[in-house]
Amino acid sequence: MCGRYSLFAPPADIEARFDAAFDFDFEARYNAAPSQSLPVITGEDPDTIQRMEWGLVPSFADDRSDHGYINARAETLAEKRSFADAYESRRCLVPADGMYEWVEESGGKQPYRVALPDDALFAMAGLYERWEPPQRQTGLGEFGSSGESGGQDEVIETFTIVTTEPNDTVGELHHRMAVILDREEESQWLTADTGAAADLLDPYDGPMRTYPISTAVNSPSNDSPALIEEV
Repeated sequence: MCGRYSLFAPPADIEARFDAAFDFDFEARYNAAPSQSLPVITGEDPDTIQRMEWGLVPSFADDRSDHGYINARAETLAEKRSFADAYESRRCLVPADGMYEWVEESGGKQPYRVALPDDALFAMAGLYERWEPPQRQTGLGEFGSSGESGGQDEVIETFTIVTTEPNDTVGELHHRMAVILDREEESQWLTADTGAAADLLDPYDGPMRTYPISTAVNSPSNDSPALIEEV
């Protein structure tokens, strides 16, 4: 699975790499975690880097808290109701420059960082959804609202990261990995039909490196450059 990642490259470098511009003030993330609002690039607006919440809420959900899929298995995207529509027409790129995995060792779970050489930027394959509360969908949202919904009456956009079988490097750490797209595959992922898109969901075959890091990464409240230092 992919449950944490990093994106700390300078904003100008990210914009140049993906030929897109931020529509918000980006701040480096050394410990991007589920439920946070994070950068994505959609097929609908490929020139913009926007924010969405990590943890896909299907459009049919009665309550946003009923779901929150941080990952979607590549093998079943077309079959799962929660992902099929998004796989058909709402794909996105999730920019990153590293991922984290945990390995059970004698002293407990040891976190590892997984990155490309020189911490090069890459894109993970993602899907996104737009969820509206049922009362808004039926036009009843204007009535009887006490203002105490805790955000349950808000329209939200969420995303999930697609996972596949691991390559040899990540396979030493975990039995799944995020789909990392080759650079020339990124635009294809956003625009291709599902048949062609399925061909992109294979394990990444480029060079990667892994190394152990501090258990401080275990807490999403820790978000600093110290997290990516080898221990």
